[in-house]
Amino acid sequence: MALNPQLFPNGMPIPFTNEMFVLVRHGVEFEVDKIPGSQGGRVKAWGIIYLSNIRMVFVASRPVGNFFAFDMPLLYVHDEKFNQPIFHCNNISGQVEPVVPENEHRALYSTHSFKILFKEGGCGTFVPLFLNLIASVRRYNQQVNHEPQPRVDPLQAAQTPVDEMMRHAYVDPNDPTKIFLQQPTTESQLRRRTYQSQPVEGLM
Repeated sequence: MALNPQLFPNGMPIPFTNEMFVLVRHGVEFEVDKIPGSQGGRVKAWGIIYLSNIRMVFVASRPVGNFFAFDMPLLYVHDEKFNQPIFHCNNISGQVEPVVPENEHRALYSTHSFKILFKEGGCGTFVPLFLNLIASVRRYNQQVNHEPQPRVDPLQAAQTPVDEMMRHAYVDPNDPTKIFLQQPTTESQLRRRTYQSQPVEGLM
């Protein structure tokens, strides 16, 4: 994960090179733990989820303290589960490993638990796409990397083919998720090259 990733003024995450956004979902509640500076380390916020071939990014409608967005690389997510409780709304829970700066030790960073609650409308489009995408990313990464690696580059996920998956995605009429049949256009051509790169670099 990466706390407060770089965003455009409209709130959309600044894409990485070769990143393809798959969908956007408004009206979700997001919970995550072990956030520095938050009360008890936990944050709960309303906002938007962006899903791409590299990551899932939650962007809060309003900042909660110093928290305004949370970036979860798909290769770092594990133990994800779709929950359908009887008396509460459907949700996805899971854990995500931290993106550790190259010159720092992994032991200094904690694994985060997260939950995405679908409080406005259904989730019949979002959930299958998310689960299929994360499974494809893992399969492709295992084919490329035969040996387990302690620090997988989260941007390797960009090589996973997603076009076919998007074209054949089931669209639930009760789910307000919007699938990007064309990549969202912005006036800026800024792209990020790595999770560590500061500032954002433009591509000609």
